Amino acid sequence: MKSFYQKAILIIMLLALASCVPISYPTQKSSTGSSYQVKSGDTLYSIAWRYGLDYKRLASWNGIAVNSIIKPGQRLKLYQPRIPEPTQVVSKSSKTPVATKNILPTKTVQPTDVNAKANRWIWPTKGVILNTFSVDKLDRRGIDIAGKLGQPVYATADGRVVYSGDGLSGYGNLIIIKHSDTYLSAYAYCQQRFVKEGMQVRAGAIIAKMGRHKTTTARLHFEIRKNGNPVDPLNYLPKR
Repeated sequence: MKSFYQKAILIIMLLALASCVPISYPTQKSSTGSSYQVKSGDTLYSIAWRYGLDYKRLASWNGIAVNSIIKPGQRLKLYQPRIPEPTQVVSKSSKTPVATKNILPTKTVQPTDVNAKANRWIWPTKGVILNTFSVDKLDRRGIDIAGKLGQPVYATADGRVVYSGDGLSGYGNLIIIKHSDTYLSAYAYCQQRFVKEGMQVRAGAIIAKMGRHKTTTARLHFEIRKNGNPVDPLNYLPKR
């Protein structure tokens, strides 16, 4: 009987200890650490631009096409979902495995992007450059060009307007043009916009009037992004 009670007490103690051990659940961390709730006027491109992401990856992470219409209230992941590891299947075949040669993957040759050549771009407006490019500073991920209030702003290359609005904080009236699957350009601080989303534009087309940023003098803030990453526009625009 004594042995029975000792075993019972031991079992109760083990159960009590087990209840004190915390349970850890797998968590999914992201580079931005959050998702985004779509607001009125947003496009996939403007959201990707806001967070410095490649629009193609943003679409892929959320299982949508790049030309999908997103709606206010919709929530988008701003990170790559974790892909579960495949389950290993053990074969019970009695056959002896045959050694195979290591086959190197075939190298994929990417087509040349015509917009990568500087002579395919034109200047978005006339004026003096006010600052140099710096990827580490949010307000210098492009260049500012001084000019006169209301002077024309031009599309720097052929493309399609993928955003035209004022919903991105710090950019004022903003236009984003998609030139290829690789390159986008943006025109900020506009006084007036002449193009709407979905419009095709040719290089040199007047798309806006120059405005000003807050209390500064008249200027255009111009950016180019390659696969979602800011690049120095002076490496693409023709020398002058």
